[in-house]
Amino acid sequence: MKRLSMAIALALYVALPASAQMFKWVDANGKVQYSDKPPPSNIKTEKLRAPPPTPGAPATGATAGEAKAGTQTDKDAAKAGPKTTAEQEQAFRKRQLEASKAQEADAKKQAQARDKAEHCKRATAAVNALQLGGRQQRIDSKGERVFLDEQQISQELAKAQQEAAAACN
Repeated sequence: MKRLSMAIALALYVALPASAQMFKWVDANGKVQYSDKPPPSNIKTEKLRAPPPTPGAPATGATAGEAKAGTQTDKDAAKAGPKTTAEQEQAFRKRQLEASKAQEADAKKQAQARDKAEHCKRATAAVNALQLGGRQQRIDSKGERVFLDEQQISQELAKAQQEAAAACN
């Protein structure tokens, strides 16, 4: 019996801080103050109570009316009160998703820029090789080397210059 009464007393002692009051007031500088201790007696105070716990966010998609409500301004959202844990979690996941999409888009743009730079580099190298002169060769459909004459080299040079101009712009 003594142990039971000690357990009850301990449980009540632990639960007391959970029922603490919160006070809200405006100080002399016009700044809103929140505290668990009451302010000086000459200041008007407001006792705050914790709101009762709310159920989680709805599990289904939004209807047309809810979609219109979702387009509230920031002022309306501020007036609506603090967000529930589920709403905060949803907002966090939305921010994470947006950040990952932005990161993927940046990575894709960088990869495209690298590919374009590499293509430009190869095209200008081909133009330079053709302009240096000397004997140029290609592999034909039979897999044999074929040396180009001057006319074929000038045609290849024109094609390479067009490709380089397109790749480097």
